[in-house]
Amino acid sequence: MEELDELYQEVILDHYRNSRNNTPLPSPDIEYDGFNPFCGDEVVLQLKLADGAVKQAGFHGQGCSISQASASMMTDLLKGKTLEEAIALSEVFRRMMSGQEPSEEELEMIGDLEALKGVCKFPVRIKCALLPWAALEDGITEYRSQA
Repeated sequence: MEELDELYQEVILDHYRNSRNNTPLPSPDIEYDGFNPFCGDEVVLQLKLADGAVKQAGFHGQGCSISQASASMMTDLLKGKTLEEAIALSEVFRRMMSGQEPSEEELEMIGDLEALKGVCKFPVRIKCALLPWAALEDGITEYRSQA
């Protein structure tokens, strides 16, 4: 178990230090600024859509390794997904953060995000992991309300 925890820690640090998609997108279809007033973490999520799916996903912001790694992993997963699939991913991730064990199928869906499973042992850090996902959900809601 200790080796698995170390591997997860390496994955989180890799996504933090070498963030994927950590660049502003020009003219995004969806843009939402997620902010955690308790710790100051911020994630600005941006999505470009084409044919009902996420063509490009990007983010920028600042914060702890958990919030930034979560955003990096999330934006990697979102590419090619419909908004409905993005919401489904968010629901799986939220359940995992609440301590529910994901099914094998769900683990395949979430990929590297499994590395954040241990965060649920630290309730004060759960909001860090969920910050980009809240921005995703709120951004999709705002986008749909304008359509």
